[in-house]
Amino acid sequence: MPDGAPMATAIHQFLRGQLLDRRQRLGRASVAPSGEQIQRLLHEVDAALARMDEGSFGICENCHDTIECERLIADPLVRVCLDHLSGSERTALERDLELAAEVQKRLLPPCEQSWGQWEIAYHYDPAGVVSGDYCDVVDAGSQGLYFMVGDVSGKGVAASMLMAHLHATFRALISVGLPLRSMLEHVGRIFVKSTLPTHYATLICGRAQADGRVEICNAGHPRPLVLRDCQVTTIECSGLPVGLFADGQFFVDELRLDPGNGLLLFSDGVSEAVGSSGEEYGLERLISVLAMEAARRKPIAAELVAACRDDLKSFRHGADKLDDVTLLMLSRAAA
Repeated sequence: MPDGAPMATAIHQFLRGQLLDRRQRLGRASVAPSGEQIQRLLHEVDAALARMDEGSFGICENCHDTIECERLIADPLVRVCLDHLSGSERTALERDLELAAEVQKRLLPPCEQSWGQWEIAYHYDPAGVVSGDYCDVVDAGSQGLYFMVGDVSGKGVAASMLMAHLHATFRALISVGLPLRSMLEHVGRIFVKSTLPTHYATLICGRAQADGRVEICNAGHPRPLVLRDCQVTTIECSGLPVGLFADGQFFVDELRLDPGNGLLLFSDGVSEAVGSSGEEYGLERLISVLAMEAARRKPIAAELVAACRDDLKSFRHGADKLDDVTLLMLSRAAA
């Protein structure tokens, strides 16, 4: 059996359950005044169930290619892929995307901010209209400054909704004052129970204190970079992504950053970006840019992020952007 078959079967069973539930609800509503519409929807649900039995469910009726999984999960009644939407369907989808993008934009923190001696800056660039990358900074007062960067599996509106889900979950748990490790474990359990088996997220969650102490927990995300005296190292410890297992365990690293030191978090849309020659940007180039920029000037967070962003843009040199890009720099102001 192909590797993806068990996952496909789980999604298939989930969608069948959704269709049967819709049919039951439609049956109860069949005496409503809008009887004609109810009958039409019943016919569509029965047709979708029949396609499941025949093995043609999820296949575009026009080109016979596979319909996008995220769209089937959102609406199991769809019968064509994105390339064959009608004009009205395409317009409605564009409006939904615009609304999702606006919601996502409003969830992001200010691009530059400070907290005591700490400076925070980030660059957030979706590959499409909406992004599956997660980025947030939360001032929790005496508890410290929380910072998170993550990457949700999937693309499009479905991924952006999961990003919003993570945003709400973290902010709710931060207000409770849980230790970092316990908070990640709660996030993992909530994510597993409220999403599909295909969904997970790699992420880093950290907390900075006024005296320079930093706690950081990595759940399967690219290794963060530590900048000390123009030397760049990585924090190696990493656990499993959030959402793979309900009982996932996470480990917390602790470090201290003196004035002039910093921490760079990034999504794999940076390290795995592809240039016009087909070569990957890579972690070593990012480390080199960060170290050289720090040697040229005092490590101001916004300028370090801008240097990494500009070098990545130069490297791509017009090549298509294949993934969302997020860079977040946390640094202590030099004395």
